[in-house]
Amino acid sequence: MIEPLLLTTTRISTFDNSVPLTGATGFFFERDGRLYLVTSRHVFIDTPSKHTPNRIEIELHTDADNLTRTITLAIYLYQDGKSRWRQGSDAGGEIDVALIEIDRSALPDTVLLQCFTTEHLQRSLQEVEVGSSLLVVGFPLGFHDTLHHLPVVRQAVIASSFGLRFQGQGYFLTDARTHRGTSGAPVVMRMPADCGMALPWKLLGVHSAGMDMGTRDLRLDETLGLNCAWYADILLTLTSDDARVPGITPVAPMLPAPALSPSANPAGSPPNTSPSSSITPDATGKAPNRRP
Repeated sequence: MIEPLLLTTTRISTFDNSVPLTGATGFFFERDGRLYLVTSRHVFIDTPSKHTPNRIEIELHTDADNLTRTITLAIYLYQDGKSRWRQGSDAGGEIDVALIEIDRSALPDTVLLQCFTTEHLQRSLQEVEVGSSLLVVGFPLGFHDTLHHLPVVRQAVIASSFGLRFQGQGYFLTDARTHRGTSGAPVVMRMPADCGMALPWKLLGVHSAGMDMGTRDLRLDETLGLNCAWYADILLTLTSDDARVPGITPVAPMLPAPALSPSANPAGSPPNTSPSSSITPDATGKAPNRRP
């Protein structure tokens, strides 16, 4: 039996029309019967690095008894000249989390996936301590089980006070070994064994980028090994009835949307992977606003 956690997460490939761009990680979130794909905002658009895809593709399982069987779902990021995803900001600036709704009617009846819900969001800060053990579920450098189309997990720990906005930003720090392609991965903590939930994991954050010091001596000092994880409660705002799509004009024309298709790449070799990007703080350890 496959662990439900591994079915929450999918590999994202980004495209400029038919040109492959990058690879990243996304996960499923459900609220009030509506299904969303969540990832880092910079997977959908990152103006400083000129990363401006107009569509993405994700893989979906279709047979619970044979995980080698998948389909590819194409999702266009723009409609009628406006962006379809939702993103947010707060007093600290832009939040590097975005989501886009998936039309359930476009999915086959046999689709196999697991969704985080509002019940998986952390309510009490007292239950989460610095040093708590976490998992980051994703596709580092595009690496995964290419036969069964499943992600891998990396161990992590909470490296800053959970509940506080590190340096005034809407994220906390994790200590974990991460790589390009992990952007948008869910950061989760195990629930008690008696929680009674089919998916017994708390969704604490969305992995965004690695942290480093701009003053680090590249010859003498190792990287910090620290990462930003944006607090997952932003999903309550982004999926609320009052949420509005920002309406960013596309930078390239869109092709007609393709239909669902069987996975055309059984070997699972990804396009060029996007960075679980590196944020380089100044000498005080404060990160700039840009999240590449």
